[in-house]
Parts: sequence; structure tokens; C-alpha cells
Amino acid sequence: MASYILRRLLLIIPTLLGILVVNFVLTQFVPGGPIEQTLANIQGRGDVFGGFSGGQGADVASQELLGSGDSQYPGAQGLPPEFIEQLEREFGFDKPPLERFLNMVWDYARFDFGESYFRSISVTDLVLEKMPVSISLGLWTTLIAYLVSVPLGITKAVRDGSSFDTYTSALIIVAYAIPSFLFAIVLLVVFAGGSYFQIFPLRGLTSDNFESLSFGAKILDYAWHITLPVAAMTISAFATLTLLTKNSFLDEIKKQYVITARAKGLGERQVLYGHVFRNAMLIIIAGFPGVFIGVFFTGSIIIETIFSLDGLGRLGFEATLQRDYPVIFGTLFLFGLIGLLVNILSDLCYVLVDPRIDFEKREG
Repeated sequence: MASYILRRLLLIIPTLLGILVVNFVLTQFVPGGPIEQTLANIQGRGDVFGGFSGGQGADVASQELLGSGDSQYPGAQGLPPEFIEQLEREFGFDKPPLERFLNMVWDYARFDFGESYFRSISVTDLVLEKMPVSISLGLWTTLIAYLVSVPLGITKAVRDGSSFDTYTSALIIVAYAIPSFLFAIVLLVVFAGGSYFQIFPLRGLTSDNFESLSFGAKILDYAWHITLPVAAMTISAFATLTLLTKNSFLDEIKKQYVITARAKGLGERQVLYGHVFRNAMLIIIAGFPGVFIGVFFTGSIIIETIFSLDGLGRLGFEATLQRDYPVIFGTLFLFGLIGLLVNILSDLCYVLVDPRIDFEKREG
């Protein structure tokens, strides 16, 4: 097992390198880089895309005020060439793309992610600042999804075909069909003072007076704020995981070893949790990295925006809009690294659940 883990750890290096290569190449062809963003802000458009449409009036005014000048950047007409060159040096675009990429790889190998272009803070500090919000959402969503879905899926498998199974399946299908962002909006309208009740807060993870509260009051305040975001994020993961658990247990219940165990006089509970549970849970454990990573990163972008939560999802979204490349590449690197490490952890959980699994023999 040690050699298998070592090989998986070594595979992380080319995988992360591939992620950086693909995204670095893509950014070379995407219009509206950080320099164009800065120029748009200077000229009062406040939007990098303003330089691509209807900007002739601003460009003419700039030429009259600052003189003429040619530039490869849209929206730079009329600005002194020296100013453009200074911007290129500040953002590191005065070097060839290959040199910039190699410097970035060397820095990332030492976990030096640089500094944000527009926030005057290191990417590491920025990620650490936003991490607690995303951890809160991802941890509680995944925990609640598993605590509800696994027992419900087992019950549905045991009572397959009953009215309970039919009604819960209908509810699960409806829940799966509802987008998390739409459910979040409904929760806000109904429970956060939109049109009906004002039970939960509209935004944020804590109250303004959070620091002055007692320990118990802090826990209640935190739970009060996180209830709606977690409920909105849990709905899709809850539906998928319940059906996955049910189908996994159904598949195991029909196997010969279960029939043999029952024939030997073992009780239904002993058969279910002593024999079926271990085998059926393998596929549930295999799906854990996908559920956790999806909730932790992808699923939290829209929810964080709707509930005004300052987490990693919102950070990555805003960095993409601003073309803040150090933040984009730094978060991609960290997200990729965490995802790969969680996959290795999933394999270790396989072995803990069923020691008969030997990944080294399977690879051989």
C-alpha cells in the first residue's frame, strides 16, 4: 500500500502541471486581461469589456487630453507608451510567455503564489481569509447529506416497492430537479424577510456584534446564519446520495452470500449491517470526493453570491471577472491539489472499510 500511495503522490506533480499549462495557455487567448481591466477603470468605464464596444468617445477624449499613441491593448489609445510599459512591468507582461510560465511553476513549487493584482494582498493570505466560509459550507453540507441520505437510502432499499419508497422517491426526484440557486432564492423570499417570514438573516455568516457574544451565543448565531445556505446546497447532494445508497444496497441484498446468511438463521439486522453494509458502502465512499469537492468549490459559487458570503467560490468568480491571474492560478492550483489528495484519502477509506482490497495487486 505504501508504494501505491507513493505512486499516487508522484502523479500529483504532472497532473498539477497539466492544469497550469492548460489554463495558462487559455489566458493567452482570452481578451480583456488585467492591463485592459486597469485601462478600463482609468477611463471611467469600470469594465474591461467597455474597451471593445462604444468606447470611441472616451478614446477621442483621452487622445485630446493625453496625446496620441499606438498600443496593442484596446482602450489604450491616447495613453502615453511609457505608462503602458510601466503597467506591463508591474503585471509581469514585459517577459515572454514561456519565461512567465516557468517562473510561475518555480514559485508554485515553493508554494509562493504571488500577490493579487488588485487587492494588495498575497494570494495565500487571501485564500486563508476566505477559507473558513467555504469550509463551513462544504463541511456541514456534506455531513448533513451523508447523515440523512445513507439511513434513508438503506430504509428505501429494505422497503423497496412499498408506498414509503414510492413517496420518498417522488420527493427526491423533485428535489433533484430544483436548481440549488432557485431553492436558495425561494428560501430567501419565504424565510429571510422577502415576502413572508423574517426568521433567518438575509446575508453574512455572522452578526455584526459576533465578537461581543458569549460562546454559546456565538454558536447559535453561526447556526442561525448558516441554516439557509446549507439547506440550499444540500438539496442536490441529498437526492443523488440517497438514490446511490439505495441502489448499492439493493444490488448487495440480492447476492448469494446474503441468501446464505439468512438461511443460517442470522437476523435481518445482522445480515444488513454485519454483511451487506460493508460491501454496499464501498461505492458510497468512492463518491465522497466528488460530493465534497463539488460542494466545497463548485457548488458554493452561486450560493455564496446569493447569500453575500465571502468565500473561495466567490473569490474565484470575482478574480475571473477582474482577470486577477495570480488569484485564478493560485486557487486552481490549491483546488487541484486538495482534490487529488482527497482522492488518495478515498482509496485509504476503501482499505479501512474492506481490508481485502489491495490496490497494488489490482494495478499489477
